[in-house]
Amino acid sequence: MAEPADDDEFAEIRAEDGNAIWRLFREYGGGYRPQFAIGGTASVLSVAMELVPAYVLSVAIDTLFTNSRPFGFPYVPDAWLPDTAGAQFLLLGGVLVVAYCLSAGLSWVNSYTWNDFAQHFQHEVRVDTYDAMQRRETGFFDDRQTGEVMSVLNNDVNQLEGFLTNDLNMFINIVVRVGGMGVVMLLINWRLALIPVLVIPLLGLVSHWFVTTIHPKYQDVRQAVGALNSRLENNIGGIETVKAFTTERFETERVRDASEEYLDSQWDAITTRILFFPSLEILTATAYVAVFLIGGWWVVTGSPPLPFFTGTMTTGTVVLFLSYSRRFVWPMRQFGEIINSYQYAEAAGERIVGLLQMEPRVGAEEDAITLEGVEGHVEYDGVSFAYEDERGESEEVVLRDVSFEADPGDYVGLVGPTGAGKSTTMKLLLRFYDPDEGAVRLDGHDVRDVSLESLRDAIGYVSQDPYLFYGTVTENIAYGLEDIDSDAVVEAAKMAGAHDFVADLDDGYETMVGERGVKLSGGQRQRVALARAILRDPDVLVLDEATSHVDNETELAIQRSLTDLTADRTTFAIAHRLSTVRDADTILVFEDGEIVERGTHEELLAADGLYADLWNVQVGEMDAVAADRVGSPNAE
Repeated sequence: MAEPADDDEFAEIRAEDGNAIWRLFREYGGGYRPQFAIGGTASVLSVAMELVPAYVLSVAIDTLFTNSRPFGFPYVPDAWLPDTAGAQFLLLGGVLVVAYCLSAGLSWVNSYTWNDFAQHFQHEVRVDTYDAMQRRETGFFDDRQTGEVMSVLNNDVNQLEGFLTNDLNMFINIVVRVGGMGVVMLLINWRLALIPVLVIPLLGLVSHWFVTTIHPKYQDVRQAVGALNSRLENNIGGIETVKAFTTERFETERVRDASEEYLDSQWDAITTRILFFPSLEILTATAYVAVFLIGGWWVVTGSPPLPFFTGTMTTGTVVLFLSYSRRFVWPMRQFGEIINSYQYAEAAGERIVGLLQMEPRVGAEEDAITLEGVEGHVEYDGVSFAYEDERGESEEVVLRDVSFEADPGDYVGLVGPTGAGKSTTMKLLLRFYDPDEGAVRLDGHDVRDVSLESLRDAIGYVSQDPYLFYGTVTENIAYGLEDIDSDAVVEAAKMAGAHDFVADLDDGYETMVGERGVKLSGGQRQRVALARAILRDPDVLVLDEATSHVDNETELAIQRSLTDLTADRTTFAIAHRLSTVRDADTILVFEDGEIVERGTHEELLAADGLYADLWNVQVGEMDAVAADRVGSPNAE
């Protein structure tokens, strides 16, 4: 199992030009603007209603409880107001009831519409992120671990959803609440109101420091989460190997190391965060205490404590200012939480946007050719290829100047030592990768000029380690087909030599195969995968060690069944057992990325070269093997 990378496997695709969240919002939020607008408006009005009770209390204290000023409301004519104290008290009570009812109702509207917006936003971002991920070239996944990919699809998208559902909504609440309270206090006594209002710029300075400090630390956290997920997914996926080699203690230590990296990065962020929030609390608490001391002294002594403050101060006004100042403190602390969550979400959004805006290295042009009526003429013309590392730099050359042709209906075998380049050669036909030099053509068309969908629809591929999805046997054989024809599924299974063992399963074709097909043996999985390819009736068939896990008797039965199938289509068979390609029209012998021999079985034996040596090894005639070939690995 591969060691998780020390660096962020998605570092090179992180988009740091511009605001990632804003870009995603513009692209995916457009279709849900009504929900966003309604939710935002309801949030504003709901918060506005929350400001009413404190103001009503101040009016009651000054006009009804202490009689320090006449009963009235700003901008409301006195003629509209009752004259008696009882009626005035009932009016204030009615205003409170209406304010609380409206606040509750508007809060429900806000929650409903805002969650509708956020959940659909999350859904579309996740689907498009997955679609962008699966359209990446195969090399993209060669350099990344499954857990890291899953971290982007799940953790990063969920982080965005959490910010939109809770924190963005809370931000609007804070702006309206703080702004509304600030306006009310400034209108009543702007001098005293300056105390809590002037705290805001100081909070802004502290928040700016926090943003610039915490952002790179949260990027490190996202990286550590992905690495930890990769380690856990890697170990759980290979649990049988872990147990077989009794490496539980070793793997526990590797998980411990990955977890400690996450712990260290998270703790680094936490130590910054826990400095930030107390700083906010000290600033806002200072404003609250200052309002209490100045306003209270003003009311108790009847005169302001400093020459800057002028006029009179009532008990109700002090109560209102204290109530608003206290509520000023909590939103400012929440504002810190929002900035914290925003930085977390921005780090996640950068990885998502970086992935969405990447152009696949293997892709089709807009004017790509759509293949129709494929005959199956395949040509490799001077093809050379080298895999790339995670930095996009070429590694050791795998194929060198490979050239051959296969006419429609030909059966071509590919043999040679392990690592000679056989499987890579066929992957270029499917455009899992593109050649560095030369061209691969199908029916005269360079496969790079053909649409990927039509190219791969024309080719059936069975790998040496076939993947079965969680589901039934039928679902795996008919994978990708919308309408499942049960009779056709059974016929394909018979041709692949799978029908007999499937029929013996407890639930037959409706038997669940388990994750990755773990309930089936290696040979059974290969036969199901072969049936899957047969059912699609491709124009070109590629069998990459498709019968390597079956016994000789089953292989013979499969070969007989495939005789009719391969008669009218071009077939490429990468063989471990040379008997598989003995009857091929042409056998290509690979060594060190080059075709060193080609011909029929009889011609290659007569040439007494590499193929003859490999054949002699398999039939047990070791004395006939050239001395420099002894010990060479068999074909894979």
